[in-house]
Amino acid sequence: MSDVAGYILVGGKSSRFGSDKALVELGGRPLALCVADALYPVTGEVTLVGSPEKYLPLGLRVISDPLPHFGPLAGILAALEDSNSAWNLLVACDMPGISSEFLSFLLERARESRADVMLPVDAGGRAEPLCAAYALGSREAIRQAVEQGTHKVTDAFDGLRVGRLLPAEYGRFDPDGRLFANLNSPADWEELGGEKLDREKLARGPGPKVC
Repeated sequence: MSDVAGYILVGGKSSRFGSDKALVELGGRPLALCVADALYPVTGEVTLVGSPEKYLPLGLRVISDPLPHFGPLAGILAALEDSNSAWNLLVACDMPGISSEFLSFLLERARESRADVMLPVDAGGRAEPLCAAYALGSREAIRQAVEQGTHKVTDAFDGLRVGRLLPAEYGRFDPDGRLFANLNSPADWEELGGEKLDREKLARGPGPKVC
C-alpha cells in the first residue's frame, strides 16, 4: 500500500459556468492540469475522476465516475474504490489557488492525526470537502452514504473521525484569501482567472509538469 494518491474531480456539470471548467485554459493550460501541477509534487501520481472519453486527451490517467449525475460524493467514492493508498488527496478541478505547499501541509496534518477525513475550514467557517484528505478507511462509510442516496458530501461523514484544519493553521499558505476560491460562473473566471489572479502563483514548486 502506498502512502498517498491524488485525485481530481472533473465530472461536474459546469451548468452555471456554461462550458467544461476542467478544460478551460488558464495561462494557456487547462484548469484541470493547473490543479494537477499542484498535486503531482505531493502525491507522485494524479488521476482524474470523470469521463475517460472526454479527459484522456489531457494525458493523465482517468477513471470513470459510475454515477456521473449523482454529485461529487459519488466521485469521491469512485476515487476511494480505485485507491490502494492510505491517504488520498481529493481536489475539485476548479480551484486555481491550490498550491503544492498547502497540500503537503494538509497531508502532513492528516498523517499526524487519527482522523478518517482531514477537512479544511475556510475563513467563513465553511468546510472544504472538495479539497481534503481522505483515509482509505473512510471508504465504507462513504459507500453506504451513496447507497442511501446522500448527496451532500459532509453528510456522509457521520460516524467518521473528522479532523478540521483551521485558517489559523494554514493562513501562511493563503495570504490573499483565495486558496479555496473556485470558478462557478464566468464572473468568477473573470475575477480569478483574469485581472486579479497573479499567474506567477501558478508556479507549483520543483515538481515536474505532469504532461
